[in-house]
Amino acid sequence: MNKYVSTLVNGIVKENPTFVLLLGMCPTLATTTSAINGLSMGLATTFVLICSNLSISLLKKLIPDAVRIPAFIVVIATFVTVLQLLIKGFLPSLQASLGIFIPLIVVNCIVLGRAESVAAKSNPIISIFDGIGIGLGFTMALTILGMVREFLGSGMIFGTTIYPETYGSLVFILPPGAFMALGLLIAIFNVITKKK
Repeated sequence: MNKYVSTLVNGIVKENPTFVLLLGMCPTLATTTSAINGLSMGLATTFVLICSNLSISLLKKLIPDAVRIPAFIVVIATFVTVLQLLIKGFLPSLQASLGIFIPLIVVNCIVLGRAESVAAKSNPIISIFDGIGIGLGFTMALTILGMVREFLGSGMIFGTTIYPETYGSLVFILPPGAFMALGLLIAIFNVITKKK
């Protein structure tokens, strides 16, 4: 059981996709204008990571090496399509706010990278735990980044007003603020993890 816990912690801390590996920057910077958007995008990616890692781990012996990557993309695209249809059917407001970034999970380097480096080489249980760990790390990073940007930009966190919006700095809601906030959070994450 210890290796499963270590796989989870690895995805959250040592191989955090946003703060350590710097992967998936497009959805990270584009969808984190608010904490709820960051949380939603992270959970959507986590769902795809877990399902695709499990499926690829189960199918790895049936997939020829010559078509390995295209087969992985088909598996990932299947789960993204299921997710997109569920979001369109049950959460249309989330579909409106995340828009094109849900279908772009198909080509997210985090998902394909984990399929190639872990799911294709590990048993299904390890693959599931890896998907959960990496997904939680990604969700945590996007939510924190969304909270920082929302707080500094509009004075709110998860839509709750903390201070009047007139004191907020619009730059943090815009793309330059995403880069500034991400840089600050990466520095803080590095300071915290280097001390341990």
